[in-house]
Amino acid sequence: MFVDHTAETAPPAARRILTSTESRLGYVPVAMARMAEAPQLLDGFLKLSGMFETTSLDPLARETLIMTIARRNGCHVCMAMHTARLTELSAPPGLIGALRAGDPLDDDRLEALRRFTLDVADAAGGVDEDRVAEFLSHGYTRQQALEVVLGIGTYTLSTVANRLTDAPLDEPLAEFAWSEVSPAPAR
Repeated sequence: MFVDHTAETAPPAARRILTSTESRLGYVPVAMARMAEAPQLLDGFLKLSGMFETTSLDPLARETLIMTIARRNGCHVCMAMHTARLTELSAPPGLIGALRAGDPLDDDRLEALRRFTLDVADAAGGVDEDRVAEFLSHGYTRQQALEVVLGIGTYTLSTVANRLTDAPLDEPLAEFAWSEVSPAPAR
């Protein structure tokens, strides 16, 4: 139902983004090609994800949050893409496998972030003070509690759009494919 746009077929406001992406990656990911139907959505997601990358959360924490939301929302594209990113970061295979399975993490600090992310998402921010205090007790800050909100919003936008448009997995991510029962890829 949704079109896989190219820089030539996309609405004018999305063409520059697709051109830039293609020159950087060598291809346009289908998820972006389909989001291009709504240039503001595509632009907004890219701006928000860029902002999320500048938060005070470290790269592994950011990826933990992203994988938590991707799994919660059942987005196979984001699960594969961010499994690849975790692999690039040399994340432990056990961490990747647990995030893909939705299992508790061995790392107490990342597990606190995973649980807090789910609590905030599930309660639409309405978590009680004890839950916030428990998150903070793992060395996180109030700023980072709010950065979790930014991450949830950013990757809820992406996962919902990918599911709505039924975006398929791009070939370069095939080795990181995910289903509810798939383990972490062997490395």
